[in-house]
Amino acid sequence: MNHRTESTHLETIQIARDPFSGAQIRFGVMGSAGGDLAASNLEVCRELGRAIARNGCCLLTGACPGLPHEAVLGAKEIGGHVIGISPAMSLKEHVETFDSPYKEYDVMIFTGLGLMGRELINIRSCNIVVVVGGRSGTLGEFSIAYEEGKLIGVLAGTGGITTALPALENTLGKKTGAEVIYEADPQRLIGLLLERYLSGSYVCPCDPECAKAARRIEGGC
Repeated sequence: MNHRTESTHLETIQIARDPFSGAQIRFGVMGSAGGDLAASNLEVCRELGRAIARNGCCLLTGACPGLPHEAVLGAKEIGGHVIGISPAMSLKEHVETFDSPYKEYDVMIFTGLGLMGRELINIRSCNIVVVVGGRSGTLGEFSIAYEEGKLIGVLAGTGGITTALPALENTLGKKTGAEVIYEADPQRLIGLLLERYLSGSYVCPCDPECAKAARRIEGGC
């Protein structure tokens, strides 16, 4: 793994970089922004964020409250890097219309596309997608990720659509290149996803052809 060391006020983090592009590996966390959020799920999402940051990866969310924001808080506890993809066109709209957090993000991108429109940006900006809990909006994000052949992790035991995804996946009957990994332990889930992503045999349909042919070689096409 190609690493660059960056010092934070909390921990020294080895930046995990894509072996082909050299960019920091980005995990998108998609899940329930509201509803009845169990205390146990809040803590497991914080641990998910810590695991992403501890492995030197960037955490990306839809800049929403709820479970994804708990992952943000966990990542920031140890100095992780976090990006928010806002549905709003400005910070004013983000705060006053969408009632969403902003202070914990290192980078905020204002799409102006609304809640559903920004989902495409969320998924396409990630190397790996993780689903936690979730309702209809998260199901839409899973569908986009699956359709576009992403590597997807499902944090089992967090309720919502995660309970239905194994059976749903079996009915899809479409080979898109997507791979789905189910695991209840957040640290183990991130480890399994990174191991698969960095394996020489993993290929995402979103990669350029030269990346598919030279996955382990550093440098551009």
